Amino acid sequence: MSNPDRRAELTTRLGEVRARIDAACAEAGRSPDEVTLIVITKFFPASDVELLHELGVSDIGESKDQEALPKVGELADAVRSALSVHFVGQLQTNKANRVTRYADGVQSVDRGRLVTALDKGVATALDSGLREKPLAVTLQVDLGEGEDRGRGGALPEDLAELADRVADSEHLHLRGLMAVAPRDVDEAGTRAAFDRLATLGGELRHTHPDATWLSAGMSGDLELAIAAGATHLRVGSAILGSRPTGR
Repeated sequence: MSNPDRRAELTTRLGEVRARIDAACAEAGRSPDEVTLIVITKFFPASDVELLHELGVSDIGESKDQEALPKVGELADAVRSALSVHFVGQLQTNKANRVTRYADGVQSVDRGRLVTALDKGVATALDSGLREKPLAVTLQVDLGEGEDRGRGGALPEDLAELADRVADSEHLHLRGLMAVAPRDVDEAGTRAAFDRLATLGGELRHTHPDATWLSAGMSGDLELAIAAGATHLRVGSAILGSRPTGR
């Protein structure tokens, strides 16, 4: 597909998603300005990221460090400086140092050892001039119950201790919570899960007032997330289409 054709496709798809966001916000009595769209660009090339930037996208998400590091490095300086890069995937502790070289935020913090590793990684990156500011962090919470647990994240009962650990770190900025809807639940189950996330977010803000982000909602459930108060949506396939073949 040529660049003009791809631009036209992305323009159409992005417009459709933005229209969905506008409609969901109107239904929920919220302003679209309260919602940040993060386009998940994993498996798609840097050329798509540059097109998205031209179309007004300010936030992208990546979940594979081995792909994200070189991709972000390919971006023109003007594009990179205008974008916020969110790492949204499960992160191994031994990859934390690499991620802090290019990510503005990590949305999948779920354990104390990762907090320590990220804090050290940011310190090294600051000292070496690879970054200029602290790392924004959201805590990923597992919204499943019983056998439905397992989509990643800390248990709700562990969030308070984990949040304190992030807040006590030198180079991390606690911004809020992130979650993925449980597998194999209907619309009512997804709605209930996002409502639990909103409740947990409210509890977190009592002790950490800056933790205002609720990152929830993807291509198939963004309306339910907005209704529950999500501030950040992570949308991939609805904008970029099916993953490239061979991935």
